[in-house]
Amino acid sequence: MSRNFELLQKLGKEQDMLPGDGGPMPLPEPVEQRPMELRPPQLKMDPAQKDEVTKLVQRLFLAAGADVSRVVVVTSIEAGSGSSWICARIGEILASQISASVCVVDANLGAPGLHQQFAVENHHGLSNALRDTGSLRQFVRPVRGENLWLLSCGAESSDWKMLVGSDRMQMRIAELRQEFDYVLIDAPALNSSNDGVMLGCAADGVVLVLKANSSRRGTARKAMHELERAKIKVLGAVLNQRTFPIPQGVYDRL
Repeated sequence: MSRNFELLQKLGKEQDMLPGDGGPMPLPEPVEQRPMELRPPQLKMDPAQKDEVTKLVQRLFLAAGADVSRVVVVTSIEAGSGSSWICARIGEILASQISASVCVVDANLGAPGLHQQFAVENHHGLSNALRDTGSLRQFVRPVRGENLWLLSCGAESSDWKMLVGSDRMQMRIAELRQEFDYVLIDAPALNSSNDGVMLGCAADGVVLVLKANSSRRGTARKAMHELERAKIKVLGAVLNQRTFPIPQGVYDRL
């Protein structure tokens, strides 16, 4: 694991410590959308949160001399860790610091929530793109400015598990890589399915999200072993929903 990061998401709640064992491409052309009376998405972060996400973005994508990751999967050890929140905020901060195109993708077809982070409806999205043969541009929408785009989950589907593991998914990820400069994929928790592993195999790496006072060290180690066996690069880990900083030495023991 190259780097560890900490996000202070719920500053109003006190949390205990983590338990022990147990060359830029052209921007996509605007897509015609149905009229929607929705408020424009904003950076819903206080200064401490914004500072932590900015550090994460700098280390993942913008550090001088570092290997550039263009397609990154954001997944958690367990559900409820806030990976969708983190994925959306990474996309917003990255898009605000560069002129290149950024697309965030909701690949959590069983429990989508990324569209809610941007206050838009879950219209045609990834599940539709996996069934249809049309251009990907039919399914993405701009959500802030000219360079931040969203591919929401799309229509509900009973066969979503098959869709995620399909060859069509691999083709769409390859298409996303061609259409956008940076792609962030919000994946289901690793303890609920192997979707994060399958998606990670098509990406440049994975960011793991752990929840303070919930994610256990043994579970995190198991997830790491699964990713290592699949030869997936772990770009870093985020300890989410902390209320105060902890020393690097504690991170090293996680």
